[in-house]
Amino acid sequence: MSLPTDFLTQLEQYSELSNREKAVFLEIFGNGKSRVQATQTFNISNSNLSSCLTGIYKKFCISGNGPVKETRLREYLEKRYIQQKPSDNSTADIAEDDVDALVQEIREKVKLSVKEKCGTMRVLDMPQPIELTGERGIYTNVNILEKITGRRRLDIPELLQNCDPEHFDHFGLSRVTEKRISGLEVVQRYSKLMVLGKPGAGKTTFLKYLAMQCIEGQYLTNRVPLFISLKDFAEAPKQPDVLKYIAQQLSSCGVNNANLRADQLLKEGKTLVLLDGLDEVREEDTKRVLRQILNLSEQFHTNQFMITCRIAAKEYTFERFTEVEMADFDQEQIAIFAENWFRLSDPMKSQRFIQKLKENKPVLELATNPLLLTLLCLVFGESADFPANRSELYKEGLDVLLKKWDAKRNIERDQIYKNLSLQRKEDLLSQIALTTFEQKNYFFKQKIVEAHIADFISNLRDADLDPEVLRLDSEAGLKSIEAQHGLLVERAKGIYSFSHLTFQEYFAAREIVANSAWENLVEHITESRWREVFLLTVGMMRKADDLLRLMKQKIDAIVEADEKLQQFLWRVHQKSLSVKSTHKPAAVRAFYFEHALFFSYSVLDSLEYAFACHLGFNFRELGLKEPELDFDYDVDLEPELEFDYVFTDILYFDDAAQDELFAYALALPVNIEPKFRQSLQNLKEQIPYLERQEKWKQGQVNKLKVWENNLRSLFMKYRNIFYEDEFSDKQYELIWDYYNANELLLDCINSDCYISREARRQIEETLLLPMNKLKNKN
Repeated sequence: MSLPTDFLTQLEQYSELSNREKAVFLEIFGNGKSRVQATQTFNISNSNLSSCLTGIYKKFCISGNGPVKETRLREYLEKRYIQQKPSDNSTADIAEDDVDALVQEIREKVKLSVKEKCGTMRVLDMPQPIELTGERGIYTNVNILEKITGRRRLDIPELLQNCDPEHFDHFGLSRVTEKRISGLEVVQRYSKLMVLGKPGAGKTTFLKYLAMQCIEGQYLTNRVPLFISLKDFAEAPKQPDVLKYIAQQLSSCGVNNANLRADQLLKEGKTLVLLDGLDEVREEDTKRVLRQILNLSEQFHTNQFMITCRIAAKEYTFERFTEVEMADFDQEQIAIFAENWFRLSDPMKSQRFIQKLKENKPVLELATNPLLLTLLCLVFGESADFPANRSELYKEGLDVLLKKWDAKRNIERDQIYKNLSLQRKEDLLSQIALTTFEQKNYFFKQKIVEAHIADFISNLRDADLDPEVLRLDSEAGLKSIEAQHGLLVERAKGIYSFSHLTFQEYFAAREIVANSAWENLVEHITESRWREVFLLTVGMMRKADDLLRLMKQKIDAIVEADEKLQQFLWRVHQKSLSVKSTHKPAAVRAFYFEHALFFSYSVLDSLEYAFACHLGFNFRELGLKEPELDFDYDVDLEPELEFDYVFTDILYFDDAAQDELFAYALALPVNIEPKFRQSLQNLKEQIPYLERQEKWKQGQVNKLKVWENNLRSLFMKYRNIFYEDEFSDKQYELIWDYYNANELLLDCINSDCYISREARRQIEETLLLPMNKLKNKN
C-alpha cells in the first residue's frame, strides 16, 4: 500500500530525517518502490540505501532485524493513516484547495483578535501599550540556547575558568559558552518546542512575535496562529477541554461552525499552537492542563506546537518536545532594544542610555534581562540618567522580580518557602549572599545553598525541626526562589549562583546594614571585588558617618607602620604647601601624590607603563578637574599645576607631541627661574626623534633614558616633584592599596549617601596626610 505524500511529510518524525533519508522514505513508503528500484532511482549502492533505512527506522523507533523493520514501519504508517483519515461521511474530509481556502478565511477572521492580543506589550509602569512589530515596534530578535545551561555537567572550577575570584567580572556568572541560535531558526528547525527561561527573559513576547509574524504573512502563511494563555485556559468557566476552548476563541472572532472548523484545521495540520505560561497554572489545575496539552499534541501532531515555561517551574517533560532555553540579551541586542524604545520619543536618548550603561557595568549586567532592561529604559526615560544611589535602582529591580511582575499579571504562585513574607524572603537571600560572597563563592553547590535555607527556616517561629522535613522544605524553597523570582539559578547540574553578581552584592550589603557589621566590612577595604558592596552599603544607610570614618582609619593604617611611605606622604604634603592655589588642599595633595607616584619609577617597561597609566584620582570630586592626556588643555588647572602636569605627560608621548607639549608648557604664565627655563629649552631642542617602535631597540634605549633622566633631574631640583625613592615590591603593593582605598572612600562620600557636613569636612581635610599631621589634626 502506498501512502499519500502529504500525509508522510506531515509526520513529526519526517522533519527529523536528513534530506537523503526523506527522499528514500517517500520513494519506498509513498511511491511504493522496492529497494532495488530505490537504489536505481538515487544511483546509490545497496549498503548506502541500508544506511539510510537504518536512520529512518531509528527516527520512527522501529526495532527488529532485516525486512521485519520495513514491515513494521509500513504497518505503523498505515495504522497512523487510518486513524487520521476521516470516515467517508465526515464533513471534515475536504479537498486540498478547500483546506487552503478555509485557512485563509479563518486567518482573516482571527487577524484582528491576534493583533489585539499579541500586537502590543505593556509591562511594569508603562503609561500605555507599545507596539511589538512594525515601524514603531519594540521587538528585538531573541537568541536561543539548544542546551539547557542548568543541565550541563560541569564543576565549579570549569565555571570559573579564566575568571579571577579577586576581580570577578560582573558578566562572569552568566557567561555561557553554548552556541546561540536565532529564535526563528530554532522554530523552523523543530515542530514541537518547549521554550524555557528565567523570569522576564522574554518568553511571552517571543510567542506574541511569532503569532504576529504568522498573521501578518511573514512566517507560516498557510497556518492559523492560536495564542493561548494556559492560565486563562485553566481558569476558564466550566473547564472546557482544549479543543472546545480553541473553538470558543474562533467563535468569538466570528468563525461559523467553530467546533467543526477547529477540528478541520487541527486534523489538517494547519495551526501554529502557541501555549504560553505553563508555570503560571495553579497547582490544582496542573495535571488537567498537562493532560490536555499532551492529548492535543499527540492527536493533532502534524501541527506546530510551542510551550513556554519558567526554568525549574515544572518537573513534567513532554517526550516529543525539544527543550530549549532563552538566552540573555547580549550588548548588541541591548543597544537595538534601547534604540527601538527611544526612537519615537527621543532618538538621541538611546545613545546616552547605552553610554551610561557602558560606564556602569553592574547596571549593564542587569540589562541582559529583557524585563529589567525595560525597567531601566523606563527609569532613564524620566530623568535621562540612572539614580545616583544605585541601591534604589537595584531595589526597584528586585521588587519587580519578587512581587510586581506576577502581581501586575494577577498570577498567584504556590505557597512555598513556609509562607515567608517579602521581607523574610529578602532576609534569606541576604544571609545567603553575604555568606557566599565572604567565602568568594560566586558558584555554590545545591547542597550548600539548601543548608543555608534549612538553617534560616529552622529559626522561624513554628518551624518543624524534623531533619527530613527541613531537607524537603529547603529543596522546595530553592526551586521556588529559582522558578518564581529567578534570583538563584542553576548554572550547571547541581551548581547554583545568583542570577546577577549585582544582586549578590546588593543582598550582601543589605545584610551588612541590617547587622551593622562595619568592622567586618572594612577588613575588605583593599579588595577590589568588595568595591560595589561598599558603595551599596553607604547608599542604604540612614547616616553613613560612622562607616566612612572607620574606612578612613583603616586606610591610614595601611601605610602607618612604613617609615619610607610616611616620608613619601610628607614630601607630597610639603610640595602641596609650596604651591599657591585656590583649590582645596586635599585636591592639590591628590594631584602631587599621583604624579609623585607616577614618577617614582626610574625606568618603565611596557607593562609598568600600562599599570601606571591607570592613574586617575578623583580630582573632580575634590573640586579639581583632571586634564586630558593631550596638549590642548582646556581645563580649570591653575598655571603652576598645569605646568607640572604637562611635563608629566611629556615622557610618555610620541616625539611630535613632545615637541608641542614643551612649547605649550614653556608658554604658560609660570614664574620659574631663568636657568630652569633655559635648561628646559635646551632639552626641547635635544628631544630624541626616534620612531616610537624604535625606542626599545638595542642601541636606542640608552639615549632615550639619558634624556628622560635629565628632565627628571631638572624637575627634582627646581620643582621637587620627581623623586629618586626606590620602593620595594611590598611598599609598592601598600601604596597602591592605599591609593585605591582612598579613591573608594571618595567615591563613597560623593555617592548619594547621607553624610553630615562635619564628617565630610573632617575626612576631606585629612586625605593623603602623613600620620604626624593626622595626629596634629586630631
